[in-house]
Amino acid sequence: MNTHEARLDALRRELKARGLDGFVIPISDEHMSEYVGGYAQRLAWLTGFGGSAGTAVVLTDETLEPAAAMFVDGRYTLQVRDQVDGRFYAYENVPQTSVAKWLGEHVPEGAKIAYDPWLHGKGWVSAVSKALAEKGAELVPVDGNPIDAVWEDRPAPSAAPALVHEDRYAGQASEAKRAAVSEWLAEKKLDAAVISALDSIAWLLNVRGTDVDRTPVTLSYVIARADGTADLFIEDAKVTPELRAHLGNAVRIAPRSAFVPGLAELSGKRVAVDPDSAVQAIFGALQDAGAEIVEERDPAVLPKACKNETEQAGQRAAQARDGAAESRFLHWLSVEAPKGGVDEMAAGEKLHQFRRDTGDLRDLSFDTISGAGPNGAVVHYRVSEETNRPLEPSSVYLVDSGGQYPDGTTDITRTVWIGPGEPPAEVKDRFTRVLKGNIALARAVFPRGTKGSQLDVLARQFLWSAGLDYQHGTGHGVGSFLSVHEGPQRIGKSGGAQGGTEQELLAGMILSDEPGYYKAGEYGIRIENLLLVEEREVAGAEGEFLGFETLTLAPIERALVDRQLLSGEEIAWWNAYHARVLEVVGPLVDGAAKAWLQEQCRPL
Repeated sequence: MNTHEARLDALRRELKARGLDGFVIPISDEHMSEYVGGYAQRLAWLTGFGGSAGTAVVLTDETLEPAAAMFVDGRYTLQVRDQVDGRFYAYENVPQTSVAKWLGEHVPEGAKIAYDPWLHGKGWVSAVSKALAEKGAELVPVDGNPIDAVWEDRPAPSAAPALVHEDRYAGQASEAKRAAVSEWLAEKKLDAAVISALDSIAWLLNVRGTDVDRTPVTLSYVIARADGTADLFIEDAKVTPELRAHLGNAVRIAPRSAFVPGLAELSGKRVAVDPDSAVQAIFGALQDAGAEIVEERDPAVLPKACKNETEQAGQRAAQARDGAAESRFLHWLSVEAPKGGVDEMAAGEKLHQFRRDTGDLRDLSFDTISGAGPNGAVVHYRVSEETNRPLEPSSVYLVDSGGQYPDGTTDITRTVWIGPGEPPAEVKDRFTRVLKGNIALARAVFPRGTKGSQLDVLARQFLWSAGLDYQHGTGHGVGSFLSVHEGPQRIGKSGGAQGGTEQELLAGMILSDEPGYYKAGEYGIRIENLLLVEEREVAGAEGEFLGFETLTLAPIERALVDRQLLSGEEIAWWNAYHARVLEVVGPLVDGAAKAWLQEQCRPL
C-alpha cells in the first residue's frame, strides 16, 4: 500500500466491513496535541498532507460527489493542493465551511459516520452529531481506529524515558504547583481534575520527554487530587529511578493502560475536565463511571502561561544564544546565497547546524519554514525534495524557525533580500508596512484587562490602509521549554476561544508578534519577534497598565526597508532595538560574523 489511492481504498474496505458509511480523520492524538507522534500521523499516512492542522472525511460510497474531502484553514490552502490528490479529495476551506456543515450537506439519510472518540473533543462531537441528526444520519464512535487496522507498518508510540525538568529551569517545585492545584480544587469543591494535555502534565510535574518531535513532552495522563497527591499514568519503560525520586511518594505511578480503570474509580466524585483539551472518550468513561463532571479550564493552563522570574530569565538567556545562531546564519547567507548554489533545504540545515553549535539545543521547536521566492508565500510551507527551490540571486527569502533549549523555547522569522541589486519598490513597500505593524504592536501600552483581539489591528493597520491583509493570526503564546504554540493567550482578529471567553493578557505571558504579507506565486514577507507581557509604569496613569519587552534579538533586513515610510518614532525604535541586539548578541559572535552584525546594527 505505497500509494495514497491504495490506502484510501483499503480504508473504504475496512469501513464497509464494519458497516460504516464514512469516517473522520483529524490530525490529533489522545491528548488533543497540535504536534503528534509518528504513531498518530494518520492523516499524513492516508492523504500525504504534511501540515499541522487539518481533517479529512472519507465516505464509503464512491458514487457520491465528492466522496472525500480535506479541510484546512487559510495557512494551508496552497500546501494542501500540492500534497493531497485532488482526484480523490475535494478541498474545503475552514472557517468558510466545517466538517459538521459539510457532512450535513453531503451524507445520505440513514448514514452512519464514524469517529475515534480518543481523537476528538466533546464540542466537536456535539456539533457534528447535531448536523447529522438533522439529515437523519448519525455519528458513531469506533472501538479501535479503522486506519490502524489497515496501516501495516504503523510505528509504535515512543518508549523513550521521561526526563526530569530541574527546578533551576522551572523556577517552582512540582510540590508547590500541585499544592496550588489542590487549593483550586478545594475552592471549587472538586475532588479531582483530569489532566490530559501533555504540556500541562509536563509543567505540573516538572517533567519533559522526547515522545513528540519538536515538543519536549512525555506520553502520559494525570489525575490530580484535592489532597495534593496525583496519579501519573505512563508506560513502565518510561519510568526511571530519577523520575521516581523526583516525583516522590505523593505521585502514584501506574501503567498508561490503567488510565480508563482509574477514571472508573472516580464514581460519585466531582471531577474537573477541560473540554478544550480532553477527548470525548474521557468524558464518556467518566459518565459511564457515574462521576459528576464539572467543565473547567485545565488548572495548569494559566499558571503555565504566566512565566515566573526564573523562566523569564531563562527565556532571555535562550534568546541571546538563539539570536547569535540566527545572526551567524544570516551572515553566512549574505555571503553564500548571492553566489547561487544554496537551496531551501541546505539553508534550513545550515541554520539547524548553527543552533546545534550552541551546545544547548535539545530539538527544533517546529519544522523550519525555509521559503524561497514563491514558496515564501505559502504561510506554513514545509520544504521537501519535491518542492526544494534554489535561493536565486535578486529574490526574497523567508525563514521561520526556532529552537528548544532547557531554559526556553524560541520562534523567529526573518525575511531577507538575496542580492545583488536593489529590491523592487513593491517589495520594499510591503516589507516596510509589515515592519511598521510589528513595531506598533511591540510598542503598545494597554490597560490591564486588554485581550489580544483588541491589539490585533495595530499590526495590520498599515497593510489595511493599502488594501492588503494576511490570513493568519498575529500572535500565539509560547511555552517555557514546551509547546511553541501555547494557549490561552493569542493575538488575532477574533479571540479564538472555543465558545468561551477570550483570555486577557497578563504579565509573564509570552506571545509572538508576526504580521506578514504574501503575494501568491511570487514572494512572502513575515517579521516575527517574541514579546513578554510586563507591567508598565505610565506617568499620570489612572489604573494599571501593561506593555511588552521584546525578547527576540537578531537583525532585521535593512535592505528591504523604505525609510521614507517610517516615522521618527519608528526609526528610534529600530535604532534602539538594533543597539540592544549588538549589546547582547555581539559578544557571542566573532570574526567576519561580528563585523557583519555591527554593520547591520548601525543606526538607520
